Amino acid sequence: MAGGSGTRFWPLSRAAKPKQFLALATKRPLLTETLARVAGVAPVKSTFVVCGAAHAKAVQQALPRLPRRNVLVEPIARNTAPAIALATAHVARVSPEGVVVVLPSDQHVANVRAFEASVAHAVEAARGGRIVTLGIRPTRPETGYGYIRLGAPLSSTARQVAAFVEKPDLPTAQTYLVSGEYLWNAGLFVFRADVMLKAFAQHLPEVSARLDVIRAALGTKREQAVVAREFPKLPSISIDYGVAEKADNIAVVPSDCGWSDVGSFNALPEVRPADASGNVAEGKLPLLLDCEGCVVWGGERPVAVVGMKDVVVVDAGDAVLVLPKEKSQDVRKVVEALKAKKLSRYL
Repeated sequence: MAGGSGTRFWPLSRAAKPKQFLALATKRPLLTETLARVAGVAPVKSTFVVCGAAHAKAVQQALPRLPRRNVLVEPIARNTAPAIALATAHVARVSPEGVVVVLPSDQHVANVRAFEASVAHAVEAARGGRIVTLGIRPTRPETGYGYIRLGAPLSSTARQVAAFVEKPDLPTAQTYLVSGEYLWNAGLFVFRADVMLKAFAQHLPEVSARLDVIRAALGTKREQAVVAREFPKLPSISIDYGVAEKADNIAVVPSDCGWSDVGSFNALPEVRPADASGNVAEGKLPLLLDCEGCVVWGGERPVAVVGMKDVVVVDAGDAVLVLPKEKSQDVRKVVEALKAKKLSRYL
């Protein structure tokens, strides 16, 4: 899934180059790393990328080995359930019982071998008719993620899902961490194509009905026109709310794979090396003097930061961002303010 806008990384991320196209964790864009991560899971010819029309060309440039026909274009953004439905329809056309692995394209995984092992366990559970999610073992009392409460064991590697839990406050998150019975919900799903199509029919009949029309047109000359007509009519709903929280065949595979959603500038120290003072710096000539815990991202010109602690400084050439790390989520407010002032050239 490569349809996100990534507003939390403005001014690096823009409408034409959202988060998944940024090299935030390594020297390669997050999208490129995501495809490389599944090389041991499925061949490139069996990989689909769902994105908006504005980003289809950028996807092909970032993933030159991906067949052009495997770039599935959404006529309009409709959240994760319709995006997954579209991809599942394409898989079902080739292999009705084929196992689908759904990956957001803007996340980072440090331990690829552990990730591959977790996916293998999830595939095993999915072959038996389960809709499986990978749950990340929490390393801190995080309040920015949803959680999965573990249910009864299904195998040595999979558990039932007792409940999906909304983002908690700090005391509740601390309780979750101590209990060992809660995992972070990373939005990673594994399922057989036919099983998910049945789940759509049961839990999202409006999606299922229009998806049937799209499926009938796949591989024909009418495909593009039918998708353009039917997809925008789908409701905007996430796979979590639309299917996962309603289905009774949900399982979870706990995973320790060094996962991060790279959700804001505040998360960069999780995925990039820091100096002895905890600073993360990128750019041609970042100068950090007497600084601690700062994130400084520059471009071609020098960026000097002196005597600061826990701040973010980003120089994108045509725009500069400065804010405390703890306010990293508030970058969205800047984007909204630019929209309100009709300064679209900076978006």
